[in-house]
Amino acid sequence: QVQLAESGGGLVQAGGSLKLSCIASGRTFSSCVIGWFRQAAGKEREFVAGINPSSLDIQYSDSAQGRFFISRDNAKNTAYLLMKNLEPEDTAVYYCAAELERWPVSTHIPRMLAGGSWGQGTQVTVSS
Repeated sequence: QVQLAESGGGLVQAGGSLKLSCIASGRTFSSCVIGWFRQAAGKEREFVAGINPSSLDIQYSDSAQGRFFISRDNAKNTAYLLMKNLEPEDTAVYYCAAELERWPVSTHIPRMLAGGSWGQGTQVTVSS
């Protein structure tokens, strides 16, 4: 089982950038689909981006497309979310999740969202 820890959040002005990290413990990271999700205050958790082990299958939400970039380094057991041109609407707690790859990333997304196994997340606050 993979244990995940998110980091890299902070306070940034609108238009700025942040790079989040998702560090995994365990030996199965390189076989896992990794998803980034976020939850704003008073709202439901939502999908942001997902990546398969080979980095050949990458999915983004409409709001993330073109501004956020997901990547991973299997040798470092780490996945990243580079967020550019941040907007106040991006303010949320960001979480990562993992599942052993069985299907395309798009199939894993709702499963991870419903899975319920979340870490503490990392807070991203974008000021206007």
